[in-house]
Amino acid sequence: MSRLKLLRPMLGLCAVLALIAPVGSATADPAPQSAFKVLVFSKTGAYRHQSVPTAVQAIKDLGAANGFTVDATEDDTVFTPANLADYQAVVFALTSGDVLNDTEKAAFEGYIRAGGGYAGIHSASDTEFDWPFYGQVVGAYFKSHPHGQYQARVIVEDRDNPSTSHLPAVWSRSDEWYNFRTDPRDTVHVLSSVDESSYDPGPDRMGDHPITWCQEVQGGRSWYTGMGHTRESYADPAFRTMLLGGIRVAAGAAQADCSPSGSIE
Repeated sequence: MSRLKLLRPMLGLCAVLALIAPVGSATADPAPQSAFKVLVFSKTGAYRHQSVPTAVQAIKDLGAANGFTVDATEDDTVFTPANLADYQAVVFALTSGDVLNDTEKAAFEGYIRAGGGYAGIHSASDTEFDWPFYGQVVGAYFKSHPHGQYQARVIVEDRDNPSTSHLPAVWSRSDEWYNFRTDPRDTVHVLSSVDESSYDPGPDRMGDHPITWCQEVQGGRSWYTGMGHTRESYADPAFRTMLLGGIRVAAGAAQADCSPSGSIE
């Protein structure tokens, strides 16, 4: 029998296997995440956290590792309609006090109403107290915090959200725990809350104490966490993953339920 006759069955088998083999292989690169662009704004008009540079660098690192572009600035003049239109989300990273003038505020309002995204970290809620629109976007304003940092239990209420799906049901961590002027639960989707029985919140204890949430507001998207005071937070893989998920939710790159949680009966 000729070598050609011997090879024909083998060639036929190879052709069949090629036809039924699945598309892709174990060595194929994973599908890239959708690219987007965020503006990180860290201007402070009042208290300035030592962790500001650490937070900004962490977000830059997250962008480099996860395929999104990060521009960071403390120059408020970038808040123009034309410039903001380039970004899928604006991250207020530990901002404080009054940081925008009236023209810049109008540009940000237009950006959010046109479907833009906002992410706020820690003292982003200690920012622009006399601007009601911003108060709605952040979800609640800072009121006080007990002196120092405390170990506390965080109750993860939504373990499907991209920013909290990796967390355990109860997350123990050390941070500076903000009390807020109002309980935002009626208007935001609470992702996690802090258990006040696990530390002393001081005279402004809230009872129900949301600490991380998202919402659809004024036509745009918003995600906020009261955590992130310490520089150590930004080296914590769990916190960094939470921050990444929050930015992706704010940018519209990840789908999430951000409907209001409603009051606790």
